Amino acid sequence: MTNEGGMDFNGGDVAGDGHYQLRLFVVGTSTHSIRAISNIKTILTTHLEGRYELEVIDVHQQPLIALSEDVTAVPMLIVKSPASGRRLIGDMSNTAKVLKSLGLTQ
Repeated sequence: MTNEGGMDFNGGDVAGDGHYQLRLFVVGTSTHSIRAISNIKTILTTHLEGRYELEVIDVHQQPLIALSEDVTAVPMLIVKSPASGRRLIGDMSNTAKVLKSLGLTQ
């Protein structure tokens, strides 16, 4: 697991001050996983610089987390806050769709 953008992912609720908590589930270093990681990092640094926490979880290394989040396909982005529960499947290459899922406009 990796955590980017600031505080510990399991820390206090930071959504109240405009921070986004996100989990991206991937499978190792597959082409789709690498592309999803790269694409979401680009989108987040462009649109939410300093206001997000991204946790990248390899489902092979952390299967219990994937099970607890009911991950059925990968790559999958889960928005933990704000708007908890939103899910987006794919390589995150459709910027407009990702922004819409985050409640942002392009």
